[in-house]
Amino acid sequence: MTRKTTSKKAVAGGEKDAPSAKLRKKQEPPAFDLKPLDERLGLAPTHEEFEAVFKQLRKAVIERILSAELTDHLGYGRGEEKPKGQRNHRNGSTPKTIKTDNGEVPLDIPRDRESSFEPRFVPKGLRRFTGFDDKVLGLYARGVSVREIRGFLEDHYQVPVSADLISQITDEVLDEVTQWQQRPLEPIYPVVIFDALRVKIRDEGVVRNKAVYLALGISREGKKEVLGFWIQQTEGAAFWLRVMSELKSRGVEDILIAMIDGLKGFPEAVNTVYPQAQIHHCVVHLVRQSLSYVSWQDRKKVGLELKAIYRAPTLAAAEAALAAFENGTWGKRFPPIALLWRRHWDHVRPVFQYPPEIRRMLYTTNAIESLHMQLRKIIKTRGHFPNDEAAGKLIYLALRNIVRKWQNASPHWTTVMIHFSLLFGPRFSLEV
Repeated sequence: MTRKTTSKKAVAGGEKDAPSAKLRKKQEPPAFDLKPLDERLGLAPTHEEFEAVFKQLRKAVIERILSAELTDHLGYGRGEEKPKGQRNHRNGSTPKTIKTDNGEVPLDIPRDRESSFEPRFVPKGLRRFTGFDDKVLGLYARGVSVREIRGFLEDHYQVPVSADLISQITDEVLDEVTQWQQRPLEPIYPVVIFDALRVKIRDEGVVRNKAVYLALGISREGKKEVLGFWIQQTEGAAFWLRVMSELKSRGVEDILIAMIDGLKGFPEAVNTVYPQAQIHHCVVHLVRQSLSYVSWQDRKKVGLELKAIYRAPTLAAAEAALAAFENGTWGKRFPPIALLWRRHWDHVRPVFQYPPEIRRMLYTTNAIESLHMQLRKIIKTRGHFPNDEAAGKLIYLALRNIVRKWQNASPHWTTVMIHFSLLFGPRFSLEV
């Protein structure tokens, strides 16, 4: 009796859950009968026998799905009586071969008399399942050449593909690139780093060293975001002005700090569109340009002297260190270095008004230098690109893989935000 009572209480207590349990049970797929499969495979099938049966099984499952779709379209199943007044009926099949991650699958696509049937599982015109395209794009994004992709697919999946097919697959991302380049952006970016890297691209029969311009923004949440990239013949201030205008049209209303290299006219291009933006010259570029005047054996010593300038605690200390370098042994031996720093000093000195947390961010463009390094590792395997579109496809796909790893903001970002709110007032509010 005790067991019976307990059972009733349990049932009574679970009355509310009973319907959902029944619903879940109904939604479970029917059990798959493995006996025919066991008979087909035998006791100890070889790898070749398994692959052959698996290929037949895939074909049978896909064709049954297509047959079920046609049944739903016609309103009656195979062997059943056709509804009165209906003229449409089954009309044989059409052979078709599709490429999948596991090789090619020959199919017989069912047809109807009026040709009104539109398969959903294998749509008309489909020759490759999505997974196949994703695999090709994944290999392409990692810098694998078209020839190597063809070899990989043929070796691993026994799928013969042409170079044109791979190009068609990768060309499908061009619309995605255009949408990405035109997507709306945040209204304000505390820091935006502008720079360019060189890529060899064939243009009018000649391989040219073109510049790929990159804009890397730091959002108000402290997260990195590639705002866009642009391919141009040469790195020039006039083109940067067009880039700034494009960012403005995509919703960027304000930039607090713009990090740039030593391009002549670049500050004017930024301030034309964003007159309140503070321009900061990249110290890494300055040091790199400075050391280009120095022999290899002396670079380490000169680098230490320059470090005393940009790592000075105050503006007065930095100006004193620059004067000391200019009048010292290395400054007299390499006069162009001091002249270079003097020429760009107006865009270096603002960094000394910031606290250490912001200064660490502005001392260098490590974020975009790291991005460039990852892109170069992928691009260098190509030698050169046949056109701008080919370069743009690979750069976009590579960026898509790189930015997936950008998740968290800098651990010091909360402190940086407080300083930004104090320094820039209403332009950067802590309240979202």
